[in-house]
Amino acid sequence: MLKTRIILVIVCALLVVLLFQLPKSVVDNEQDMQGGAPETEVKQEDAPHMEAPLELLQKIGEFRTLYGTTAEKEKKAIFADSLASWYAVSGVFDSAAWFSEEAASFFNTTESWKKTGNNYYQAFTFALDVKKQQVLASKAQEFYNKVLVQNPNDFEVKNNLALTYVSSSNPMQGILMLREVLVADPKNETALFNLGMLSVQSGQYENAIERLNKLIALNPNHIQGQLLLGVAYMQTGDKAKAKEQFEKIRNMDKDPSVQATVDSYLKDLK
Repeated sequence: MLKTRIILVIVCALLVVLLFQLPKSVVDNEQDMQGGAPETEVKQEDAPHMEAPLELLQKIGEFRTLYGTTAEKEKKAIFADSLASWYAVSGVFDSAAWFSEEAASFFNTTESWKKTGNNYYQAFTFALDVKKQQVLASKAQEFYNKVLVQNPNDFEVKNNLALTYVSSSNPMQGILMLREVLVADPKNETALFNLGMLSVQSGQYENAIERLNKLIALNPNHIQGQLLLGVAYMQTGDKAKAKEQFEKIRNMDKDPSVQATVDSYLKDLK
């Protein structure tokens, strides 16, 4: 039940802030265009494109024609990069990742590696099949690690990379990476939130409260953190603090999805 509610909190946060990306698995502690690809590979053509706006679908169709009919490698890479951007805008991250990798294989720059890693990471966060999650996480790790060789202090990349490891057979690798970010940057909001979230998921509510209080002290408007702090208080049995926290969020953000989540928790506290 708790895992479902946490996912609800995160979905609401996505609608409000569009910042948080959450793998669909929980840790136990904090401490090719041509078909015929193996099923373990990412098939860009499998993604559901039909929900994208018609104008965007037309643009994608135009660029796919250009990509498919161009023999010159540089132009082909440019078209692939454009397709990656259009697919990312439409939320089809499998396709975005596939085309950005095609572009990165030509450009071979830190920027192109990061874009590819980000697209694979986004596809990973939305994947429901465990086998597919693993494939996408591995691809994100491949490109993120190339970025970190060139820029070890890219904390955005390090935070995302950590969450791909958290869902692996060695989750502590990801947790230790998040802690490394906080050692280098104690005010890193993403790392504080991620560690707080993982503490809630693993039932370490006091750790979560500590992390999340640090986060909202830095950024009182961090709605995701505020919501998870309320969940943490509720799970410790401190109904008074949980109620106070949810009432606070009710006054902070009038988004209907946030209001509905808050009302649901307040109802449970009665």
